[in-house]
Amino acid sequence: MSAAHLTHRRALLLMLLSAASFTATVLLVRALGTLGVVNIWLVSCARFVVGLGMISAIYRREFQPRHLWRNGKLMERGLVGGIGVYITYLAVVKLGAGRATFIGNTYVIWGALLAAWMLKEKLQPAVLTGGVAALAGIGLLTNVFSTGGSPGIYDLLAVVSALLSAYVVVTIRQLHATEHTSTIYSAQCAYGLLICAVPAVLTYQPLSGPAWAIIFAASVAAGVGQLTMTRAFRDLPVAEGSLLQMLVPLGIAVGGMVFFHERFALHEAIGAALILGGTAFTAMRTATTANAEAE
Repeated sequence: MSAAHLTHRRALLLMLLSAASFTATVLLVRALGTLGVVNIWLVSCARFVVGLGMISAIYRREFQPRHLWRNGKLMERGLVGGIGVYITYLAVVKLGAGRATFIGNTYVIWGALLAAWMLKEKLQPAVLTGGVAALAGIGLLTNVFSTGGSPGIYDLLAVVSALLSAYVVVTIRQLHATEHTSTIYSAQCAYGLLICAVPAVLTYQPLSGPAWAIIFAASVAAGVGQLTMTRAFRDLPVAEGSLLQMLVPLGIAVGGMVFFHERFALHEAIGAALILGGTAFTAMRTATTANAEAE
């Protein structure tokens, strides 16, 4: 087996680990809601603090903290990523793990479109086909087509979260040309703390031991997921890496039904299926085309 194949296999395994970690993160954050712990500022801060601790412990030599304020692209990645974490957690608590994650998963479509513009990756017809399916799915899942309901503010925030995630994924691909995985991830943690620290202090209320344990576990899982995803995208195209992240909404939807008794109405289930199918189709076709061109 060639070195290129070994590198590719390692990247795939890292992305699978990332998907499992992100699934655990969202379900743990959802569990906080059942305990009445909804201080998303504090939960976000905990994630960023634990992330910086993991970077310092694992990548002490590779980490370049001075780059965080010298590299404008790192600053963008940090600010956008930090805001995205807060919005994602808020949507999970307010909408439920499954609904929020299915909407957020449309980042695959937006990421492919952004990659075509920012990275000059070829825009495949599959992106447009998958995009139409995903947008129809969002409409069904958020009751756009229903006369008895309408999308709420948290549905809109979930869509914004997807757009921010798409930008972050493409930015990570750009940064890998000059920055180490640890420095790229630390940008999110450092700038995320700048955004969330003051609100977290102002809204702080004492928490129980189980709540702190869940927050810590979610923060560690998020750190593992982010580090492995960031490293995997160094060797995987955006579409191929995003395809493996399709496992996240599936795992979260199942976990939401099993642990939190979340349920989807028929039209919402159809919408979720359209989102999953559209994003998976886009990622599969784009990845297949990229591999064929590489050969």
